[in-house]
Amino acid sequence: MSHSEKRLITAEDLYNIELVSDPQISPDGAHVIFGVTRVDRKTEKKYTNLWLVATSVATNGQSAARQFTYGDHNDTHPRWSPDGRSIAFLSNRKDEKQAQIYIIPFHGGEARPVSKMEGSFAGFVWSPDGRTFATQFRKKDQAAIEREKDEQKKKLGVVSRHITSLNYKGDGAGYLPEEKWHIWTIDAASGEASQLTEGDKFDETQPQWTPDGRSLIFISNRDPQPDINWDQTELYRIPVRGSAIPAEGGVMELIPSREGRKFNHTLSPDGSWIAYMGRKQKGHWYQNDCLYVVPTSGGKVRHLTEGIDLHLSIVTLTDVGSGTAQTPPTWSKDGRTLFTMATEKGNQPLLAFSTDSGTSGYERIIDEAGLVGSFSLDEAQQKVAYLWGDMNGPAQVRVRDLGTGETKTLTNFNQALLAEIESGKIEEVWFKSQDGTDLHGWIMTPPGFDPSQKYPSVLEIHGGPQTQYGRAYFHELHLLAAQGYVVYWSNPRGSQGYGEAFAGAIYNRWGTVDYEDVMAWADTVEKLPYIDTKRMGVTGGSYGGYMTTLIIGKTHRFKAAVAQRVVSNFISFYGSSDMNIGAEYLFGAEKAPWDDLENYWQQSPIAYIGNAKTPTLLIHSEHDFRCDKEQGEQVFVALRKLGVDSELILFPEESHGLSRAGRTDRRIERLSHMIRWFATYL
Repeated sequence: MSHSEKRLITAEDLYNIELVSDPQISPDGAHVIFGVTRVDRKTEKKYTNLWLVATSVATNGQSAARQFTYGDHNDTHPRWSPDGRSIAFLSNRKDEKQAQIYIIPFHGGEARPVSKMEGSFAGFVWSPDGRTFATQFRKKDQAAIEREKDEQKKKLGVVSRHITSLNYKGDGAGYLPEEKWHIWTIDAASGEASQLTEGDKFDETQPQWTPDGRSLIFISNRDPQPDINWDQTELYRIPVRGSAIPAEGGVMELIPSREGRKFNHTLSPDGSWIAYMGRKQKGHWYQNDCLYVVPTSGGKVRHLTEGIDLHLSIVTLTDVGSGTAQTPPTWSKDGRTLFTMATEKGNQPLLAFSTDSGTSGYERIIDEAGLVGSFSLDEAQQKVAYLWGDMNGPAQVRVRDLGTGETKTLTNFNQALLAEIESGKIEEVWFKSQDGTDLHGWIMTPPGFDPSQKYPSVLEIHGGPQTQYGRAYFHELHLLAAQGYVVYWSNPRGSQGYGEAFAGAIYNRWGTVDYEDVMAWADTVEKLPYIDTKRMGVTGGSYGGYMTTLIIGKTHRFKAAVAQRVVSNFISFYGSSDMNIGAEYLFGAEKAPWDDLENYWQQSPIAYIGNAKTPTLLIHSEHDFRCDKEQGEQVFVALRKLGVDSELILFPEESHGLSRAGRTDRRIERLSHMIRWFATYL
């Protein structure tokens, strides 16, 4: 297709983008099973089916992937049985509201349901012998079941909610049941389920089998106030019911280790070590996620990433991501290496860390311009299958031979769609802030760009703030460029990926050096000969909404702003967010607002709103439990009172993640309002 025949990207293209997720390589390394999510335009529902592809496929751009499960439902979390003969997965095929575990033979046949449980599954893991599943499961609240029965009879809404814990709501999940997460086992043949942990005070999460299949290692926070001291998680062991264990199961026991939050743990092949992710200090959100190992019996912890300034969690933003969970650290067969991912200067590499005592080194396994989204190794550890995305399009499935380094892209979803579209050119830029700090940004020029012309521009600011813009495809950025704007974005201090000091620079100092960095980026772009300095706009969501709101109160250089899912007032944000008192940790205050009012106020954009003159569109979701809509309403009321051109757009039923995972028609409506606002004022 010639350039002249290509078209511009549209908001409606969101209906046609398919998202690839969770690639799992078979034990023999011959096949990869993965999910593909599509949108049904008639019903506005999203469905996920499983697809299969051989790793031997030639890479001539023609994908040999074939659909493996069918139907308008959600088939997710595919996991190969240890013998590679079958695949277990979660599906809601029998009941739209209830997922169960299913098993399907690899060589064909019907999927059969294994579990028959009412509640929520948070994944599952096969036992080493392939006979049993361990799962983190939350029973349906019995009180809720009784309420539903009554409400069906009366057709009335909820009468009241009885809340006893601070963890009573979650963005995207709504009001949470009183029931806790517990550890269960399910027989893969009969479906018989056994509950190993119980109680109404503590959650137990992330069960992992010991290699002998006789115990499970899991994570729990047994602090007397787990909803306040949220990062006191510890490792526990519990025997699994079996021939050598009493019928009622064993008693859980603490695995002694260093204090602090622990998550994403895995066991060494010989069962003698547990690897886990954690942080050096409690409560410091900006700190790097680090890699630790502890003996399975408990004892002295070894910090494998001591002195290595890398964040070993993946936090790169895109609006066409699949939501695949991060792969936990994965052991080599000899136990001498741990494979894990990192966030680093716009990339997400796959790294291999040495577990040998006395060393603190690592090797770069996949280190290209782009993002490893998740990965899985075959049994012989000769091949790694992984999700790979870059600026050319949403993520695909790749496989790499770890011996030769040969890499193949096994899928080509969305390639035909993207081939129709004329895209703007992206330039990567390093620049300096006012104090000489090196900063990283990108500039996209509109399709058909003419450097002799002057263009309006839009500055995009990311959320987080402990995230990064990176080498990922971003539909919204392309859409704005297609409207004729130069679009530019960067990673100011507070972002992850540039070292712990860089991320921690705004700890209890929001709106200081981060504001300077964003303004330095606007200064850099403003000097470009093709920028019309009288037509500059700004937008951002979440922390980006915070910064957009701060900007309109501190400068009049921008002629239009779109502030989305904002944090405007840290005093009222405290307690109104699903983070609850986590607001203290998030921005680094050492005290609650009633003991530190001036500090909370100084870091709040609403403190400066009296100076605002920029026409501002506010966008918020009504079910945003992360940044309550009152945060946006405060700004809207203030701007109207000040006589500033402003509008407020509210999206019913949507959460904080509207722009990434909301209902597609609402995502399109959001984009259309942004385009309308910038067209009006720029």
